[in-house]
Amino acid sequence: MLIAFSVAPSGSGDATGSVHDAVAAAVKVVRDSGLPHRTTSMFTEIEGEWDDVFAVVKAATDAVMPYGSRVSLVLKADIRPGYSGELDAKIDRLEDAIERAGEGERTE
Repeated sequence: MLIAFSVAPSGSGDATGSVHDAVAAAVKVVRDSGLPHRTTSMFTEIEGEWDDVFAVVKAATDAVMPYGSRVSLVLKADIRPGYSGELDAKIDRLEDAIERAGEGERTE
């Protein structure tokens, strides 16, 4: 399964509104997990078995708790039994489709 999640504290009292230290704590948990992952500016994606992935999400959420009085967690899952390597394979299929779509364009 693939999980895309975002976790952030609120009530931190940081005047700038920045949560990068809290996010860094969560991303470190993900990186230390050994599961395939990718972090972007808005979400972190993890691939693995249900129990393993959710254990990492819980640990990442716990790592953010000290940074505020509450934590917000946004999570999206792609559950597709029998598939692995989808963290990259889905992107590869998308890029192939974009390339094929470009081949169908006419230039004048």
